[in-house]
Amino acid sequence: MMASVVCILVPAFLTLLTYNFLTQEAVKKQAVSNAQDSMQLVNGSVTNLLKNMLNIANYIQVSSDLNAYFKQAPAEGEPGWNSYEEFTEASRVRDQLDTLTSLGPRTFVTILLTNGRSFTNYSVDDYNPKKLLEEPWLPELKKLRGFQSYWTGAEPTSFALERMDHPYQISVARTLRLENSDIYGYIVVAMMEDQISGIFGKLNSGRELEMIDGEGRVVSSTDRERIGRLSGYRAPDGAEQAWSIDRIDGKKQLVARQSIAFTDWELVSVQPYREAIVDISSIFNRVFLLQIVSFVAFLALLLALLRAFTKPLVRLGKATSAVQRGNLDVRSGIRGRDEIGRLGFLFDQMMDRVKEMIAEVSATQARKRVAELKMLQAQINPHFLFNVLNSIRMKVLMRGDPDSAKMISSLSKLLRMTISKEKDEIFLHEELDLVASYVELMNLRQKEEVALRLDVPLEAFLIKVPRFFLQPIVENALIHGLKQRAGEIAIRASLEAGAPGQADRPGGAGRLELIVSDDGSGMEEETRLAILERLDAAAARQPAKEGGEAGSFSGIGLDNVAERMRMVFGDGFRIGIRSAPGEGTVITLAIPLKEENSDVQSDAGGR
Repeated sequence: MMASVVCILVPAFLTLLTYNFLTQEAVKKQAVSNAQDSMQLVNGSVTNLLKNMLNIANYIQVSSDLNAYFKQAPAEGEPGWNSYEEFTEASRVRDQLDTLTSLGPRTFVTILLTNGRSFTNYSVDDYNPKKLLEEPWLPELKKLRGFQSYWTGAEPTSFALERMDHPYQISVARTLRLENSDIYGYIVVAMMEDQISGIFGKLNSGRELEMIDGEGRVVSSTDRERIGRLSGYRAPDGAEQAWSIDRIDGKKQLVARQSIAFTDWELVSVQPYREAIVDISSIFNRVFLLQIVSFVAFLALLLALLRAFTKPLVRLGKATSAVQRGNLDVRSGIRGRDEIGRLGFLFDQMMDRVKEMIAEVSATQARKRVAELKMLQAQINPHFLFNVLNSIRMKVLMRGDPDSAKMISSLSKLLRMTISKEKDEIFLHEELDLVASYVELMNLRQKEEVALRLDVPLEAFLIKVPRFFLQPIVENALIHGLKQRAGEIAIRASLEAGAPGQADRPGGAGRLELIVSDDGSGMEEETRLAILERLDAAAARQPAKEGGEAGSFSGIGLDNVAERMRMVFGDGFRIGIRSAPGEGTVITLAIPLKEENSDVQSDAGGR
């Protein structure tokens, strides 16, 4: 009993340890998933703000109307300067800029041409656009091509009216180029940084969020003091994981990162790990406590039940040991309504059955040895007969009578298949060889020859079929259809693949369709219906009205074929007859494939 208790306690203890470890991993994964989901929401909002800035720059850069005016706009005081016309055009440009920025978040658009002209959606008293030429990042714009953009990161706000409430701004800049790639202007779209940090503030308290650029400097943060400084949460070079659990200031912090589209910037979320897992961990702790209590209660119940089970189990164990030593007469004698009593009863019943089966096997082996001896004796005479026929065929052939030799060879093949009773099923190609030999023999017997045409796919040759199921049909075609005159008998075969998962149903593993047709005299409709009625009766295993015809080769009629095929293949077998006077007869056999035949079909198809 102690061993049983130990065998339960040790796996249970290991299970609890494994559960605790897996729980910690599950809590960690869930906390990371929650952080990533929150970051995804923030990332979507921030991306929309930055995309809005790019959309404004895109519109200005691709607008043919604006670019046509910018390219030919004269500098103030140059020849061709018309104050009224230029004022009108400048007002039109400002109206378009106001329209672009009116619906989205507050943005400041500056278009500065190299000739000194500028167009803005704000007052030049608030900020002089020509000061852009003094920005340290302006030379970087000369490296831009096409729709490439330069993000300036966080800068002190340039607009006087906004500086007090919004100390930092974020800008994106592009170039306007002529067809020869010369720069004729700049586009600068600016946005206040606190529009992004305002999104950060909507998350749960206790979490720090910041956006850093490719160099690791803070672009936006809920803590304004950190803007412009190097971030302490930048991912190490080569790091592939989008999150990490770091110890910062002596505390474990969950750091999650997400890249921002169309920039080399990324969002970083920092949250105390204990706060990230507090809700999830409490659920797992309660489940763990419930498991401990359940385990203790189960152990106490198990100890009580083991005492009740031990005595009959020991008795049953002694009985099985005696059986192992070869004593098949021993019985446990355990009875009862519980599982142990039922087990003892079944054990005794099993031992009785084992003794009966041993006796049956012994008797079967004895009968099998007798049958093998009789079969060996029965094979002597057929082999002697085949050897004699082969010797006669060789002598006839040596005397220059190939037709008679051929007739003897065909007869030998037919006799070999007829006398050989050990195989109830043969391959389809063997049945077709038998039919071909039979037709050859009949052609030598009658005055006019009958042509046999075979159209059978290679993959059908290895399908197993009952012996002598085609020969009676061909014999009927020769005698009743062609009436022993010249003509043609055709045998065509086709394979139909089975439906997946339906192999246990009739025809579910596939179907072989055989069509035997002749160009003989055919039959009347009444005769066709009468034959079908006979075949249905035979297929239903009822006594047929007529047997095989006297004088035929095998003595097997169509009735017998239908009955045998239904017995072998079940309800999945179908036989049909089409005929009309003067149009010949067509007999169709639909044979469901067995599993081994469907395997042969698939193997042949694969080759």
